[in-house]
Amino acid sequence: MSDDEVDHELLDLLRRRFGIGVRDEGPPETKVLQAAEFIYDNSIDVALDMRSTKVAAQLVLEEMEKRDYSTRTWSSHELHPKAKDESTVNFIFTMDLLNFSFWSERAEEERFAVQYKEKKWTGYCGLVAVLQRAIDEDIPITSPEFWIDEKCTDEVLKRVFRSVNDEEPPMFGERIRCLREAGRVLDEEFDGSIVSLIEDAKYSAAGLVNLLAEKFTCFADEGTFERKKVRFLKRAQIFVADLWAAFDGESYGEFNDIDKITMFADYRVPQILHSLGVLWFCPSLEAKIRRLEIIESGHTWEMQIRGCSIWAVELLRREILLFKPEAKVNAILIDFFLYDLAKEREKEGVETIPHHRTRSIWY
Repeated sequence: MSDDEVDHELLDLLRRRFGIGVRDEGPPETKVLQAAEFIYDNSIDVALDMRSTKVAAQLVLEEMEKRDYSTRTWSSHELHPKAKDESTVNFIFTMDLLNFSFWSERAEEERFAVQYKEKKWTGYCGLVAVLQRAIDEDIPITSPEFWIDEKCTDEVLKRVFRSVNDEEPPMFGERIRCLREAGRVLDEEFDGSIVSLIEDAKYSAAGLVNLLAEKFTCFADEGTFERKKVRFLKRAQIFVADLWAAFDGESYGEFNDIDKITMFADYRVPQILHSLGVLWFCPSLEAKIRRLEIIESGHTWEMQIRGCSIWAVELLRREILLFKPEAKVNAILIDFFLYDLAKEREKEGVETIPHHRTRSIWY
């Protein structure tokens, strides 16, 4: 390049650095809620019952108030970390990085299970038990530096995830790849620090979700529905929500736009929404779910289930605030409550429909 030629890359960098000629696009938006509304508007196989939504909103509000449901409920979980420091930040990131697809086709006594503190843990709780057990055994499983260290071999990780039976966690290879990728990105982009990642979002929940989806392919939970790009971003959103809950909206959990986070589109919340009469499936889809048949990730049915579930929880939130404008609820707390309710009903044997079966790293 001659002395007379303009270095456009340098010029663009300087403009961005000093805000010259950069258009102010306003506060960050995840576009998850907009995508959910689009899916709902164009869904032909999944529908919402508005009358049942109003009834369910009253039930949810009454039960949440009865149980004093709040951010403090998160920390009351037996396995969740209690410290309000960086170790909990690292724990939550690791947990949500690996929190996907723990359902099993095996019988309860044969499925992946973790022995920890004289109890047997499965599903999501099994993952949390895995992390707590590894820490107790002096394995730095929640350290991004460890994930890219030569000492963190596949064999070590197999030992970390050891089960009381012969079933290893589903998609174990994908979990290893998520750890490796996250360790590399954090090392290259954020000085190996999850706290630096959070600080780059400048107290914006939506900004942090977008940053995760932009920098980490394993958080980029997106798809195409009716030729339109749609976003779900389940695990990116739940990382923000877990931070907010664990730190009670302060310190590393302080966000100025936490209400931009939606419900986390997974298996259990659609299941309980159906049980409450809020979510309805067309006969062929319902039959497939009841036969426990696989619905492929990205299939139109799967996207309709997830998108309509997000929109259903948004409508529940709006109805609750119509009943009681001063109620301290958002989509996060409603999601947490509905998930717990689904697990309670499963233990009581009142489950009315199985959850849909989709193998995916997204949830």
